[in-house]
Amino acid sequence: MKLLHIITPVKDSLDSTLETARAIMGSDLQVPHTYTIYNDFSTPENTERLKQAAEEMGFRLVNLSDLTCHPSPNYLLILQREREACLQDEAGLLIVESDVEVKPNTLEGLWKGAQEHPGSGICASVTVDESGAINYPYLYAKGKENQVIDTRKHCSFCCSLLTLELLRKVDFNALDASKDWFDVTISHLSLKKGLHNYLFTSLPVLHRPHGSRPWKQLKYSNPLKYYWIKITKGFDKI
Repeated sequence: MKLLHIITPVKDSLDSTLETARAIMGSDLQVPHTYTIYNDFSTPENTERLKQAAEEMGFRLVNLSDLTCHPSPNYLLILQREREACLQDEAGLLIVESDVEVKPNTLEGLWKGAQEHPGSGICASVTVDESGAINYPYLYAKGKENQVIDTRKHCSFCCSLLTLELLRKVDFNALDASKDWFDVTISHLSLKKGLHNYLFTSLPVLHRPHGSRPWKQLKYSNPLKYYWIKITKGFDKI
């Protein structure tokens, strides 16, 4: 990898998104990189706020409404576009979702971690709550703080580096277009291609789960209602 493409997909939830962006823009990141926010059909008001923030902060903004009529979420389109760009630039793809706040050393740490672990497919930061406790989706890592774990469990894309080696071996154009999210699928494909997925509990990031899709909070407060909505409306296909 010669550089990093850093991306944040978002639909609305602008306050948390701008916190995400500020943390990324303020990172102690020495490796050459670009940062792009993909606006996935936010409201006109929030789209305007993103445009203003892009001018003020200096990140690249891509409005998916200029590229597709497909309703949100458009994670697959984002992944496919970025894979092609990364292959061309010999770059890794670092995804930081809009409900995550990185620390100054997070992104550089993931970059160095990938270099130090040849054959890595995904290098992911563990997620924590405001108190510093490991939270969803990495509850399985509780008790394994300050480590680098070679995991066969899936890595979430909350804050994950997909290495150039993975991008070369896994064709995102072959992914199931009926799904909404692809972290589980790509984690498994990484292992299937003989790569290793590493969870860095030594590089925790603050995660406010589902900040951009509040209905998913029902998974914790009212799981029966969550699964009813998920099934009847066809949401959240993994």
